[in-house]
Amino acid sequence: MLAIAFLLLFGFQLVAGLWPIPRSLQSGKTLVKLGTTFDIQVQATNPPSDLLDAIDRTKSHIHNDKLQRLIVGRGANNMSELAKAPSLSRLVLSIRAGHAIRSISEEAIQPISSRSEGYSLTVPSDGSSAVLTADSTLGLLRGLTTFEQLWYDLDGTTYAYETPIKIDNDAPAYPYRGLMLDTARNFFGVQDIKRTLDAMSLVKMNTFHWHIVDSQSFPLDIAEFPEIARQGAYSSAETYKTTDIQDIVSYAGARGIDVLMEIDTPGHTAIIAESHPEHMTCNTPATQFSGEPPTGQLRFSSPATTNFTASLLSSIAKTLPSQFFSTGGDEVNTACYTHDAQTQADLKSSGRTLEQALSVFVQATHTAIAGLGKSPVVWEEMVLEHQISLRNDTVVMVWISSQHAASVAAKNFRIVHAPSDYFYLDCGGGEWLGNSPNSNSWCDPFKTWQKAYTFDPLANLTTAQAKLVLGGQQLLWTEQSSPENLDPIVWPRAASSAEVFWTGPVLPDGNPRNLTFALPRMHDIRYRMVQRGVRAIALQPQWCALRPGNCNA
Repeated sequence: MLAIAFLLLFGFQLVAGLWPIPRSLQSGKTLVKLGTTFDIQVQATNPPSDLLDAIDRTKSHIHNDKLQRLIVGRGANNMSELAKAPSLSRLVLSIRAGHAIRSISEEAIQPISSRSEGYSLTVPSDGSSAVLTADSTLGLLRGLTTFEQLWYDLDGTTYAYETPIKIDNDAPAYPYRGLMLDTARNFFGVQDIKRTLDAMSLVKMNTFHWHIVDSQSFPLDIAEFPEIARQGAYSSAETYKTTDIQDIVSYAGARGIDVLMEIDTPGHTAIIAESHPEHMTCNTPATQFSGEPPTGQLRFSSPATTNFTASLLSSIAKTLPSQFFSTGGDEVNTACYTHDAQTQADLKSSGRTLEQALSVFVQATHTAIAGLGKSPVVWEEMVLEHQISLRNDTVVMVWISSQHAASVAAKNFRIVHAPSDYFYLDCGGGEWLGNSPNSNSWCDPFKTWQKAYTFDPLANLTTAQAKLVLGGQQLLWTEQSSPENLDPIVWPRAASSAEVFWTGPVLPDGNPRNLTFALPRMHDIRYRMVQRGVRAIALQPQWCALRPGNCNA
């Protein structure tokens, strides 16, 4: 009875594979086959090459996904109806009149407040042409992603089963929908990152926050500072060359993804001591001055260190197209500096307090970033725990607790939600430090996709503060992750926030976004990911996936 009630309640609008669900959606119950000569046509003069590449990828996905419907019998009951179904011969793409035609990569790095990702899509039930329109090539890419998710396979026939479909001006509720990957605790190759970018694009995530270096390793090869990676990477093979960076940035851009790189400072920098010990302090085996080994921080009281850091950040930031660059700023251990004789001498010489010296350091690095036309991004401590001056265009990532967003908003900074109590993918794996058999991870428990899906981006914020929320991201810190378990620890869980920040709080029928309607579609997107080579973990036994509504609490 529970399953019947579920279908009666949601069946009329259950376009089962759409993730994130469009904000506007009408659908029917008619089957349409993909025609044997199906093609995608662009009504534009000299369309950008990355749009043509996206079209080719869409055609490949539709033909090669070979995903069967997640119902008992996998759709076999539709065999006779499918034999008589009309065939769709083409999808026609166009940019609305009055809008410039730029490449997807160019659109993906436009100012976040004016980035255009919206689209409209119609798929008729009589076999006449499907139509996709948008104001930008980025919007067309998002529409192509939706179109791909409509198709299933039955004994070699590719078909959609819920036409006619009409999606009118679907666009994201929030402009920032991201995933952070730490590639310093353990190294991830270019192909691992590209596979992650493909999965992100599938669910319309648009920002890859690349936490590329940390205390454990510095795998980033910077032309002006080659010694840092040479002495700070795990090996020469575990290094991102300039060509690797540009390859990943280009690959991401073509998939509508902006690459936000982070060089965390002044903390989380211990590895720099291998090449530049003159700029470091508290480099000791003990962890009294850090949350985890190794210990060491930049001596920000030193003018030479400040200039070194500003130059270092500028050297990599100038090679990246994003309008954002993160200087980190989390977990600065101030006790370290009280024990450092050189820091105390610097402070005495300058007449500054430690907080004043930190403010000078941050202002110098942010001025360097701003000089390249970029807005700085910081972790929440820079706003909530330190008395420093930040630029008005600074973006703050709230990570310690979702409850801290209101305090950041009270200071009128733009916010990206990244709360450990909802979006940390590494939580619940147990303590990774040795000799601690009875300890758990600091952010226990495991954050399920359902927990993340219940996140409210506007909780505890006033109506006036709501405009400060750019969106949010899920995060993978990799003390216990490597290429071998990257996919199952991230996917499909990370897709939950993709819908939170695209669809917003309300489903297309006007009902609140809810787990009951989400679960069958989350199953579907997970199975589609697997068909595309992403090793996404199962959410339930397959028996449950084939019987929506039968395995709910």
